[in-house]
Amino acid sequence: MVDLLARAGRVEEACELIDSMNAESGLAVWVALLAGCCKNGKLLIGEMAAKKVLELNRDDLGIYSLVSNYYAKARKWDDVASVRKIMKKIGMKKVPGYSVVEVKGKLHAFLMEDKSHHQYENMMQLLDKLDHEMRAIGYVPKTEFVLHSLDEEVKEKMLCNHSERLAIAFGLLNTGPGTRLLIIKNLRVCGDCHEATKFITKTVNREIVVRDVKRFHHFKNGICSCGDYW
Repeated sequence: MVDLLARAGRVEEACELIDSMNAESGLAVWVALLAGCCKNGKLLIGEMAAKKVLELNRDDLGIYSLVSNYYAKARKWDDVASVRKIMKKIGMKKVPGYSVVEVKGKLHAFLMEDKSHHQYENMMQLLDKLDHEMRAIGYVPKTEFVLHSLDEEVKEKMLCNHSERLAIAFGLLNTGPGTRLLIIKNLRVCGDCHEATKFITKTVNREIVVRDVKRFHHFKNGICSCGDYW
């Protein structure tokens, strides 16, 4: 029930429900509340949820990523740094994100800011072109998903270099019009790449399926099958 309320943006009601529970709430409840706070911009309640999540689980990389994303969205850069220090202290290393796309029966893998690929310049030119077209129909980069205190323009450039964005660009360049793309990502797709992929499908009239660590995302005509909650 907490998860359903948080998904619907009724975060205050979800918090009241937790307070009314007789038993101590478990990790899953607080994770659901924190995810809802991140999605709906409920930063005050999110602060409490983030602290509870860290108290209850200190050895799950996904938990640290969720908390870091919350602090970044709230622009609490000192707290982002604190989470990273905790991870370093307990010997937890962030797994490098990569995305794989199949083109003509062959798999092609990309890392974030992977400039080694021979088509990198063409991919960036396409992404730049798409960026302009997407902005014209309402796309606004979600720079809070860059977990650094940097200039906004620099953050926007970094978002274009995320592995899933590179994989999509490569797929678009090397397949015919109307071909559906399948992308596999080893981590959770970030909020900005999720939003951008919706706009890309609308701009180029393609279907794009992304399988991340959480679920399948079927993007078509500017909409994702997950309903923007994952």
